[in-house]
Amino acid sequence: MAQIRVLLTDDEAPFVETMIKRLTKRGLNVARALSGEEALKKLEEDSTIEVVILDVKMPGLDGIETLREIKRHHPLVEVVMLTGHATVESAIEGMKLGAFDYLMKPCDIDHLLVKVDEAADKKRRHEEKIHEARAREIAHRRA
Repeated sequence: MAQIRVLLTDDEAPFVETMIKRLTKRGLNVARALSGEEALKKLEEDSTIEVVILDVKMPGLDGIETLREIKRHHPLVEVVMLTGHATVESAIEGMKLGAFDYLMKPCDIDHLLVKVDEAADKKRRHEEKIHEARAREIAHRRA
């Protein structure tokens, strides 16, 4: 299976650097964004990103707003929300907006890896279905 391309988005630079090292060691291809705005820009520039790991509490565009924009412009990209300040309300809101899952910081790296793997798998299955539907449509038009 192809290496999973992840965008880690959190305003805490030391956390981001540590997580990138840990995730890269485990075989992920990780890009970084230190704000919601930067994450949206990176998604526009890099169509290979499959999963965004997104902090909920960030200055400027917070995680919920960033999630809303990701789903509006990149509906197949899966988002795993991370927070150290979980509230039931933000978890419910994130899930309603299409987050793949919601984890508490600090989260267990192996648990996060499982979620990222599941999220990438879901995105790849969706893309496969779209390709199959397009192929059927083209074959039907030619028939």
